Amino acid sequence: KSTKGSVVLDHVFRHINLVEIDYFGLRYCDRSHQTYWLDPAKTLAEHKELINTGPPYTLYFGIKFYAEDPCKLKEEITRYQFFLQVKQDVLQGRLPCPVNIAAQLGAYAIQSELGDYDPYTHTAGYVSEYRFVPDQKEELEEAIERIHKTLMGQAPSEA
Repeated sequence: KSTKGSVVLDHVFRHINLVEIDYFGLRYCDRSHQTYWLDPAKTLAEHKELINTGPPYTLYFGIKFYAEDPCKLKEEITRYQFFLQVKQDVLQGRLPCPVNIAAQLGAYAIQSELGDYDPYTHTAGYVSEYRFVPDQKEELEEAIERIHKTLMGQAPSEA
């Protein structure tokens, strides 16, 4: 309880090998599900809303500030963490996404995870194993498959 938030944050950043740390933080929820960011300058005991929830205490890693242009981020691991956060925010409905954009983003996610489309490996309906948006429809999955086929040769980090 006497540990500063900055020590906990540093431990997390080291654990995931993150260098561009200014964008990230740890958040927690109080008993009424109100979200707070862990203040690096305070001890854990000074975060009253956190202390009242445990032990155990649950902290969530996340992006505090989005980069204006994620392509300008220096580290691939930072870009990957941004990708994971956006993917989760779209899936959970926190970040609204039109169907055409969801199809493009889904295709890039599939390309980064599965690589190039292979008709022998990727049989019809292979996208249905993945979740991208709340209430995902078959039409979206078919659009993702169509776009994925056009992304041949794109490396995971590029996608």
